Amino acid sequence: MPERNEPLRLIEFDSTAADPADALPWSAVLDSYSTPRDLLDMLALSLFGRGVQPYYRKRQLDRVRADAPLRPPGSVISRSIVESESLSILVLGEGWALRSDRWADKSATVEVTAISDELAERIVAETIRDAEEPAPTDAASVKMGFWHQGDRGANRRVLAVTTPEWPEIRGNYGTTVAGALDRLMALRPADIRGRLLLLHGPPGTGKTTALRALARSWSDWCQADCVLDPETLFAKPGYLMRAAMGAEGEDEEADRWRLLILEDCDELIHAEAKSTSGQGLSRLLNLTDGMLGQSREVLVAISTNEDLSRLHPAVTRPGRCLAQLEIGKLTAAEARTWLGDHPAAGSVTEATLAELVALRDGAGSIAVTADPVDAGMYL
Repeated sequence: MPERNEPLRLIEFDSTAADPADALPWSAVLDSYSTPRDLLDMLALSLFGRGVQPYYRKRQLDRVRADAPLRPPGSVISRSIVESESLSILVLGEGWALRSDRWADKSATVEVTAISDELAERIVAETIRDAEEPAPTDAASVKMGFWHQGDRGANRRVLAVTTPEWPEIRGNYGTTVAGALDRLMALRPADIRGRLLLLHGPPGTGKTTALRALARSWSDWCQADCVLDPETLFAKPGYLMRAAMGAEGEDEEADRWRLLILEDCDELIHAEAKSTSGQGLSRLLNLTDGMLGQSREVLVAISTNEDLSRLHPAVTRPGRCLAQLEIGKLTAAEARTWLGDHPAAGSVTEATLAELVALRDGAGSIAVTADPVDAGMYL
């Protein structure tokens, strides 16, 4: 028997292309770790790798209908893989090949290779026509993108996120902070001076809620995208460029500003960031007011639990920040006003929004505390 990591089979595809000048040597290897999905990847790319179909198009979809075939009408499936959370198919047509993957969360990816770019685009259009459910029309939600680095590069998923209107939640913030947020919510493109929004303060003070309300207040001119892995974003220039430039299929949003939201991004902006995170801080600053930032209409919103004095001075430099807000606890008087006629209102001291909500709703914690272990004389 061969070793586990020894190739079991070598697949070599003929490199002959329609034009000999396009011919390139190409091969792929299957070993004992390979799966049917790996083979489907090879088959889907074989014509492109050989140069027979040198044009490639890709489209990401959300809210895919359950009955959408994700292939052109009248086409025949050549390969199909059904797994617990996904369905993948390969379809071969005259001068084109299509690979589509759909997942249980209703998202999908369509990839097409073809002998011409026009044919590739036509096959994509036929495949995705009427494939998606209508976007939600709920006024209380905003379409927000979510970026992350996956196995096949940077990915953006679009989800409808429930967002409050600013007047509904204004009372959750202290008087000074609420006034500053009033001005921030009312900003429009002509008012933009800096490119960085910095929200700092203790956990539970409402920084994320404020950002959700901001996404709704700016929704008519700015697309909000949340980056789930900000350290990776600034470690990989290709990922950063895709997030700053926008994802495929966003032509309808090309003239809109983009707000990249980075939550709890302490590692990138603390005082020692230059030495501990490599080029991450430099790329963040370049995105906000360097060459990259000036070439794109991109804003960056960062929330952090760090105290302002512990942040890198380059982050808080005058002129760089569009807004710099410390969202702290409510004072005792503000907390009592927030609680209203609640029985505990008279004895409350300064508190975070999260603490007040828990007190108002009577939410007790669910926890298991282990008995301390006697370590004897050893620490």
